[in-house]
Amino acid sequence: MSGAFLPRAAAPAAARPAPSWAKKPPPKSKAQTPGKITARRYAAPRDPHEHARKIAENVLDAWYRSFGGSSIDVPLGTVAGLSLLRNVPGLPDWLLNLQPEELPQLLKEIYLGHWIKRPDLINRAIRLHDWAWNPDPDKQQLRAVHAVTRAAINTGLLDRTGDDDPWQRSEADVLSPLLTGLRHKSDKKWRGEYHTPACVTDLMANMTVDKDFAQPGMTIREPAVGSGTMFRSVAQRLRDLGLNTHDFHWYGNDIDSLSAGCAAVNAIIWDLGPRCLIGCADSLAPDDDYAKTRAEAKEAFEQRDRYMETASTIVTWRRALDLVDQLMPSEGNAA
Repeated sequence: MSGAFLPRAAAPAAARPAPSWAKKPPPKSKAQTPGKITARRYAAPRDPHEHARKIAENVLDAWYRSFGGSSIDVPLGTVAGLSLLRNVPGLPDWLLNLQPEELPQLLKEIYLGHWIKRPDLINRAIRLHDWAWNPDPDKQQLRAVHAVTRAAINTGLLDRTGDDDPWQRSEADVLSPLLTGLRHKSDKKWRGEYHTPACVTDLMANMTVDKDFAQPGMTIREPAVGSGTMFRSVAQRLRDLGLNTHDFHWYGNDIDSLSAGCAAVNAIIWDLGPRCLIGCADSLAPDDDYAKTRAEAKEAFEQRDRYMETASTIVTWRRALDLVDQLMPSEGNAA
């Protein structure tokens, strides 16, 4: 311990000048509702990719400090679900004040809301949100999900993924560093899973995609799509050229279901458009993975239509029965 912190026998000969911070008045405390948590103001790095890595780093720290366990799909699916939200005033604070047991229902509603529009992509991401439907969730795991949610929100996740402008949402891939950080080194080695850095995919997109090459209606394929980082770079390049991503066909495939699930969620976040298909198959196998993916997407939309038709019928019958109850006189009135 420094001697400056020990009691002295005699006073110093000359008084030391007060430090600069002591001359400033103390900051005024902001009024806050007791028990209410507000989001921290996180100074995001200028580099969006560095910001994405920081979000992943804080989420990883929160998950393991809370003893979340080895199910990496849970923190990954939590961040993926939150990334599908559009940021509005007050939303971060509202999310931070949710209780752990309320988060699975929130995530289910987020995924279901997007399932109505893109059942094929949400079905592809089933491994990211299947755990939320567990009727008897592990309490410790829920506490870890709660910690992950707070870490992601306080590190500015919604600032990165919640903008109304798809160009802003596509500046970085938040799920890629999180997925690679959650994977064990040996797991990544035997899978051969190494995501291409964003600086490389951006360079490749800028070198290969120009107005002569990018013609609306063409198909952009990625046989080892990972979380979709190459798609992100191409989409940004197309937007820089004044082109619409919806005018192109996108087909990404990956043998790993978690990677394919991340690519499916990112396809929604980055607004790649209605002609985007994400498959989960071996691109080197003799089978036609593209035909398989198209068939699965077709079945997903047909299933969605069947469910929606059934739900509509139920609502119609309930309204009819309520109307009958209103028209039929009660026994007392009939007498």
